Amino acid sequence: MTPPSPSDAELLAAHRAGDRTAFGRLVSRHERRLWSVAVRALGNPVDAEDAVQEALIAAFRGARTFRGDAAVSTWLHRIVVNACIDRMRHDRSRRTVPMPDTEPAAPRRSDPAAELTTRMAIDEALAALSVEHRLAVVLVDMEGWSVADAAQILDVRPGTVKSRCARGRAKLAVLLGHLREEAG
Repeated sequence: MTPPSPSDAELLAAHRAGDRTAFGRLVSRHERRLWSVAVRALGNPVDAEDAVQEALIAAFRGARTFRGDAAVSTWLHRIVVNACIDRMRHDRSRRTVPMPDTEPAAPRRSDPAAELTTRMAIDEALAALSVEHRLAVVLVDMEGWSVADAAQILDVRPGTVKSRCARGRAKLAVLLGHLREEAG
């Protein structure tokens, strides 16, 4: 019988105690979701990779500052969100072309060209949202975080997350209304 895998908190504690493999094992558990948040927030896989790499370096170096007030996964997502915000502020004048998700797609029966066009329209609409609204919508609606967890990640109150999601969704509805008309 194999022993149970160590928890995230145990891996972080082992890293802090000098275990050279613990942080890598911790990252391997969360890297896909961290990258997914970053690519949806930034709209560009290359920028997302850079932001996640910067965030993980910061987490590796700053592991001793983790107080345990939140889950380790929430702490990692917070660092990634901060890296994304920094990158968005730094690159505000630079325009990028949104790329489609690179996650493997399930077999589909619909038109791939139409799906790509829809995905690009969604990415463009997300990019039109303010940083605050985009991050709230990405975390809650696209990544499935609870409002409470998203509030911890964004370091705001839950009511603020709800408000930002509502405003972001309203703007997305306007920006993407043409998709509903085309489908109907």
